[in-house]
Amino acid sequence: MKTDIHPKNYRLVIFKDASSDAQFLIGSTVETKETAKWTDGKEYPLFTIEISSKSHPFYTGTDKALDVAGRAEKFKARVAKKTATKK
Repeated sequence: MKTDIHPKNYRLVIFKDASSDAQFLIGSTVETKETAKWTDGKEYPLFTIEISSKSHPFYTGTDKALDVAGRAEKFKARVAKKTATKK
């Protein structure tokens, strides 16, 4: 087996879903600036994500808008601006 091939910063990280407030404790190398307490009382690095299996329509079976960054409004504004200049 090869030595020294694994990342040095691999550790347990809490991933928090911004849409549903679900949390997952998973091993990762993602860079984080925040920390949070897990159910075992220990503190782990925290990384916030926009969508996970707890909020994605494919896994939940529900159909809801997940536009957290206002992308739909920006697109609609661009389309309205473009159609206004064509007239």
